[in-house]
Amino acid sequence: MKVLLTGAGGFIGTHLLRLLRQRGIDHVVAGRHRPAGLSNAAFWPIDFLDASRDLSWMRAVGATHLVHLAWVTEPGSYWTSPMNQRWVEASVRFVQSFCLTGGQHVVAAGSCAEYDWSHPRCEELGTPLKPATVYGAAKNACRKRLQVLCAEHGVALAWARIFFPFGSGEDTRRLLPSLIKALRGVAAPFGVNGETARDFVHVSDVATALLAMLQPAASGPYNVSTGEPVRVADIVRLVARALSADPCPLLALPCLRDAGPLLLAGDNGRLRSLGWQPATSLDAAIADTVRACIGDAARDAVDSHAS
Repeated sequence: MKVLLTGAGGFIGTHLLRLLRQRGIDHVVAGRHRPAGLSNAAFWPIDFLDASRDLSWMRAVGATHLVHLAWVTEPGSYWTSPMNQRWVEASVRFVQSFCLTGGQHVVAAGSCAEYDWSHPRCEELGTPLKPATVYGAAKNACRKRLQVLCAEHGVALAWARIFFPFGSGEDTRRLLPSLIKALRGVAAPFGVNGETARDFVHVSDVATALLAMLQPAASGPYNVSTGEPVRVADIVRLVARALSADPCPLLALPCLRDAGPLLLAGDNGRLRSLGWQPATSLDAAIADTVRACIGDAARDAVDSHAS
């Protein structure tokens, strides 16, 4: 097996690239920027949105498996960004080239946003798909087109519907880093809807899930989730405990934005059938995220002072 990875510089891709290295799995990365520590020989520079780009180099790469994570991911704006449609076209073009140059197996990142969120517990083969956002609709459209494309070429497609990932390396504007900054007193406190419950999954477990989906038996949609939703108020308390801070000021503030459905979780039975299970406890995952965020903030402060 030789893996071609896109989105290796992103939140999830960084962790998957590290896992591929640790497991000694032959791999090559395609993207705009070469990840640190990756040799030139294992990197192919490409702008995915450039439709004129010749992708015949894939044949020389000789990758048998593709993990496609690259997409528009700007926090907040990605939900409505017109770039989503461009990424549908870019993804189809890229996967088609992979299929035409000898590829055998594709793992691509979808989203729980493809589901009808009026159904609190989502099952891959039972819950209706009714995305309510531009992002969710684009992911679902991409899945449909890749299913047809891969079937035409006899290539297996495993579609990862990722729920609510968190952990080291995530954007500072996302929920946990924002909570950490507020509870440390370095950012203004903000209100959350503490009663909402979400299926939070640690990024290291997302990476192992994607790796499990590379096996020959993996085909079709898979919920990348824990199956165990956690109340946002409990997340606030766990972060506060890791920081020895008081969660009450945040929990007392009103939530000023639409918090969405009260409960949203994913059944992960199909993923577990591949031998996967989440390996990181919630307490350990929160502690890891807190340490990483504090470390990143300290490094940023040092860099700012040095400049």
